[in-house]
Amino acid sequence: MEHRKKGRKLKRTASHKKALLSNLAISLIKHKRIKTTLAKAKELRTYIEPFITKAKKAKKYKGKDAAKGLHLRRVTASMIKDKEAIRILFDEISKKVASRNGGYLRILKTGFRYGDGASEAIIEFVDYSIIKEKEKAAKKKEEIKDKGKEKPGEIEEVKEEEPKKETKEKKPVKRYAKKTTAKEKEEKPKSAPKTKKDTKTKKGKKEV
Repeated sequence: MEHRKKGRKLKRTASHKKALLSNLAISLIKHKRIKTTLAKAKELRTYIEPFITKAKKAKKYKGKDAAKGLHLRRVTASMIKDKEAIRILFDEISKKVASRNGGYLRILKTGFRYGDGASEAIIEFVDYSIIKEKEKAAKKKEEIKDKGKEKPGEIEEVKEEEPKKETKEKKPVKRYAKKTTAKEKEEKPKSAPKTKKDTKTKKGKKEV
């Protein structure tokens, strides 16, 4: 009889397998949709669905029974060691799956991986439509871009209304005389030397 043989070993040790499933669970909670091998996706579904049920039950406990909800949160945190992932699971995902009795995840086969030929699959939450959300986000970005763009007619009107800037008067440019080269000096005829005029000084006579 094959007792205690449930699950897949995934060619790993027990500690390695535990860490792998914990990391895959964190990625799935944060991104709502991940791509992995088919064997890992099937193993991840059996690992994470009990924690989703715990998160859903924890929402029901209020008032005096709030300690029970806290206990379920701590049990989940001992296996999924990421504070942000725990917050998303207990605050957001638990509200989405409140009306669903199990079967929170969906596995979609995507063919075979190039190289080793391993069968791949996408695992995602049933209550989250990731593709539609991405399309909505893309449309919003386009609308914002369209609003930011101004029409050419409006730009022309604004330009006409703007007052003209006062133009400063240009200052006259000083022009400097060209320097004469040695050749030019030789070519010029030499002018006659200037003679000093003889200036006679008149001496005044003394009055007797």
